[in-house]
Amino acid sequence: MGVIRLSGRLICTTHAQARAVMMGLPAHVRLTRAEPGCLSFDVVPTGDPLIWQVDEAFADRAAFDAHQARATGTDWATLTKDIARDYLITEDGTA
Repeated sequence: MGVIRLSGRLICTTHAQARAVMMGLPAHVRLTRAEPGCLSFDVVPTGDPLIWQVDEAFADRAAFDAHQARATGTDWATLTKDIARDYLITEDGTA
């Protein structure tokens, strides 16, 4: 079992959605980085004020799945539920 990586974009369609991301992001990043098995977690603005680049790495599938479960039902999930995600999830060491 290898490192699980998620890379992609969080894509807002309105400035209200972008404000919601800015409001909820600090707590979401802090909580995620404190999770067991989180190797890295970065969500950074791009040149487009409505799009953020998302890059995550977790030690294994169990850590990634635990992150997904923890994030469900949080303020972050509520704030961003209508925001599009364009993500690619890969596992190191697999073909």
